Amino acid sequence: MKLYITLIIIIGIIALVSTILLGGKSDADYSKATRKNVTTLTFIYVVVILGALIALTIFIFV
Repeated sequence: MKLYITLIIIIGIIALVSTILLGGKSDADYSKATRKNVTTLTFIYVVVILGALIALTIFIFV
């Protein structure tokens, strides 16, 4: 079970880093909004990961 949790966390971190790295590559007009978009995506990832961890914890221990 710990292996699955570790894999989920690693995949989530890889997805987050990939999103941030890809967010920096855009055309000239789009780059003005990049910071806001990356911030929004990061917030979404944090909320989803925390929600998934809470749900997983409840599933395992309840």
